[in-house]
Amino acid sequence: MMKSKADEEDYWNYSKFKAFTFDDEDDEFSSLKESKKAVNSIRRMVEDDDDEDDVERVSWSGEPVGSISWSVSETAASNQRTDREPSFPKIHTDTPSLSKSNSGYSLSALFKGKSRGHFQSFSDVLSDPTSRLYAPELRKPKSEYKDYVSDWSPEETVSRMQQGKVVSLEKFRSLQDKLLLLDFAVAADDGNVITAVLIFLKRTLNEEVLFRELESRQTALRHFIHYLTETRDQRLLLDLLRALGRTEEVALLQYKEHLSIADENKRRDFLKSCVSLPFPPEDVSLVQDHYTLLERQIIIEDNDRQAERGGKVDIFQKFPRRASILNMPLVTTLYYCCFYHYGEPEGTYSSPLNIRHTFKISAKQYFVTALAARAKLKAWPDVDALFTSRNWLGFTRKRAPLAFQRVVDILHKNSAPTQVLQDYVALVDDAELRISLAQKHKCHDIVINTYRDLKDRQLLLGYRGKVEKGSAEERKIDELLGNLQIRWKN
Repeated sequence: MMKSKADEEDYWNYSKFKAFTFDDEDDEFSSLKESKKAVNSIRRMVEDDDDEDDVERVSWSGEPVGSISWSVSETAASNQRTDREPSFPKIHTDTPSLSKSNSGYSLSALFKGKSRGHFQSFSDVLSDPTSRLYAPELRKPKSEYKDYVSDWSPEETVSRMQQGKVVSLEKFRSLQDKLLLLDFAVAADDGNVITAVLIFLKRTLNEEVLFRELESRQTALRHFIHYLTETRDQRLLLDLLRALGRTEEVALLQYKEHLSIADENKRRDFLKSCVSLPFPPEDVSLVQDHYTLLERQIIIEDNDRQAERGGKVDIFQKFPRRASILNMPLVTTLYYCCFYHYGEPEGTYSSPLNIRHTFKISAKQYFVTALAARAKLKAWPDVDALFTSRNWLGFTRKRAPLAFQRVVDILHKNSAPTQVLQDYVALVDDAELRISLAQKHKCHDIVINTYRDLKDRQLLLGYRGKVEKGSAEERKIDELLGNLQIRWKN
């Protein structure tokens, strides 16, 4: 479409720029404001740029900021400026004047620095602790970045674990890498590293696969069993032992669970179920005895508690019970029955003879336990009855399944009087040991009679000085020394 002549003239005579005049101050002020807006818009563009890694920063010379060549040149330039002039003069103007020199500031750093005021030299910036540098550090050697990306082989990983350095095992995803990691840990002979690797395998491998691989690695298997035992992971430990065919250990672990059962009736029922577990033949009878003992203790405890509350049994009034008999050992149970139920018939559960026959307690063990219990009660007729035996002719004599010096020690610990002790000291066969025990427990008649049997006049005279003056023992010694029918050997 053809333009009219008037339009063409207006087009060529029109311009958006106005001529400069000295009187037109408003136009100069408006153009200054437009320039300031343009600068501020550039600053906002730079500050709003979040992805700084996508922008390559360059210096005025065109070299990338942070490169080695830039750092070298910048350091050299800074040293030269420092030698010639300490710093650039500070210009206190609203609009700083910048020269296109080898400055270390990039375009973005120009607007992120001091917004208004003055710029410092590179040396001043380094010496000023409050100033902030935005130039990146020199890139580290590639070998140092290996720590962050965890690009280590299984052998190197184990070596770093031994040194106490932090490593990530998550990068080992394949079964082959995980087994190599375990093999290198075992070869390093470091228990902590082996346990750490096993914990990682426990978390990342199927139980069936883990058990199969551990079966051929006995060292790692022992560490794993110990770890499960310490952490009390009973379920996984039982599954592992079953998978390995170690049924006896499975039975033993299940049996140990009774220790965590507080209620005696529930514990008794649990022990009853343990009797059918695959124990070795010699252990089956022990588990059965444990169950029977606890069952017997529950019955005795209930009866004695009622008798003690009723106040009709004298022995419970004279010697109150200090503790419950439940879950006590077999020998303690026998001692308890010898103390409180000694004279009961064998048909009762609390009879000592019933306890002895049920649990096949040896004669020596029964004798020592009963002797200590009856001596504690000062029941000396019962003590004497333990030693009395009859031969086939009807004669009685004192016999014991243990040495009589041991009997004397037990009686002495239970505060037996001298009259009781000397009866058993006299039964010691060895003369020197008999004299030693008699002197220790002040059984003077035993010492005097032994010296008389030995026909040792000098020893008898020496012992006369150890007894009290005017005592019956001194008179007895004088009678023996004056007896002409005794043929003394010295």
